[in-house]
Amino acid sequence: MTLKTLGKVLIPAGFAACTLLAMADLAQAADAPAAYKQHCASCHGEARLGGLGPALIPENLARLRKAEAEKVIREGRPATQMLGFGDRLSADEIKALVDYAYAPITPMPAWGEKEITASRIVLEAKPLPDKPVFKADPLNLFVVVESGDHHVSILDGDKLEPIHRFQSRFALHGGPKFTPDGRYVFFASRDGWITKYDLWNLKVVAEVRAGINTRNAAVSGDGKWVAVANYLPHSLVILDADLNLKKILPVTDKDGKTTSRVSAVYDASPRQSFVAALKDVKEVWEVSYNPKADEIPAGMIHDFKYREGSFVPGFLNPQRSQLDDYLDDFYFTQGYDEVMGASRNDAKSAVSGQVVNLDARKKVADLELPGMPHLGSGISWKWKDANGQERTVMATPNLNEGIISIIDMQTWKTVKQIRTRGPGFFMRSHENSRYAWTDSMMSREFKDTMQIIDKDKLEVVAELKPEPGKTFAHVEFTKDGKYVLASLWEMDGALIIYDAVSLKEVKRLPMKKPVGKYNIWNKITKSEGTSH
Repeated sequence: MTLKTLGKVLIPAGFAACTLLAMADLAQAADAPAAYKQHCASCHGEARLGGLGPALIPENLARLRKAEAEKVIREGRPATQMLGFGDRLSADEIKALVDYAYAPITPMPAWGEKEITASRIVLEAKPLPDKPVFKADPLNLFVVVESGDHHVSILDGDKLEPIHRFQSRFALHGGPKFTPDGRYVFFASRDGWITKYDLWNLKVVAEVRAGINTRNAAVSGDGKWVAVANYLPHSLVILDADLNLKKILPVTDKDGKTTSRVSAVYDASPRQSFVAALKDVKEVWEVSYNPKADEIPAGMIHDFKYREGSFVPGFLNPQRSQLDDYLDDFYFTQGYDEVMGASRNDAKSAVSGQVVNLDARKKVADLELPGMPHLGSGISWKWKDANGQERTVMATPNLNEGIISIIDMQTWKTVKQIRTRGPGFFMRSHENSRYAWTDSMMSREFKDTMQIIDKDKLEVVAELKPEPGKTFAHVEFTKDGKYVLASLWEMDGALIIYDAVSLKEVKRLPMKKPVGKYNIWNKITKSEGTSH
């Protein structure tokens, strides 16, 4: 047997080769933190706890196989800012990165009552004046999130001019949410900060950090409560309107065995409740903020009439709808009795959507939704079929196919699939407009193209490409529907304003990567042309 010397120890040559290979593997594994820092930390956080992108920890990756995670690193991911690294990292380097992401963080940072309460900051302790400090219509303001340099601009929706600009928290996400009178707006950042801003006085009032990695926030229909959906920790946090902590709801299945990230939370004001989509548990939660809400049965109930069994208060506790599939994203029907939802785990299925009745707390219909529908950006309108019968239809963009699905909201059948230039993220319209606007921002070739759909004909009738090669996405209408504001989604970008009838450009306002703009009136009146 041939021997080789490794240091001062004689070992078999074959074993020496294996040992050297193992040492190389260890060295490569040791380089994974450095590779993470170089390629991943700017979006996912230095400690893997999330930033612009989600936290990369085992608790967040439970539904993603390692082979799929390697594919995401190699090829990128649709509907996100995650680019592919296959041209920069070898297969072994990608595998080492995945192993690193799936390794537990010990100890996992806690973020509970103590941490949330200690983080609260009050910037305006005394009541501010109860009238606007500007002359513009306070209900026709636009809130514009500029992610390029982490600022927010406030626009006069009549003059279409900025009236104020202020610095925001890093990576605002999920869209700002307004109180019903339009005075206050709440922002949620990816790293868990909730900011309360007084639009009448143009001042930040208070802030609190409600989580480590947050998806979005919702404001109750009475303006008294704020719900915060967290990826990390797995919780739904309830704050009062002054950002004091009211309650933390740990998110688990009904047996308490599986915890879950919260994909999103929205306000269902006619029901006086928040509705939450869960990423890792096949349930939908409804949390009532009505102090007089009926009690919720918990465990075995012998007799409802005589209240023999276990019940919990209905106020700020979850009602569970058990499902056969995950529901990552959803759209409310007009009466808020149902949600139209979809799982983003089954993108190849012909039937990937479902309708859940919140009163019956069960699925009542399937939806034919190919690809990966983005129901949270859906819109609705009245449409007449070939027989002249008026129907309410819902339209949703798609995150990995160039298609708009049009669904009859009475029969739940697909009326039409409208082909577009490519996968898109947003749709918008207005009650006073015949057009619906949709982008193709997830398409490399057509990210610069906005398409205009005639809501009667259900056909694409126009295209806009103001700056070839530059991302053109997300539109919002003015209060009266006369003008459309669209984002040139670049560092040296702009809001491009169009006449909603002629589709001609009216003016441009320079902006730093304006990712979204939100008209107060359209939001608080729950316009059919904007997401809720």
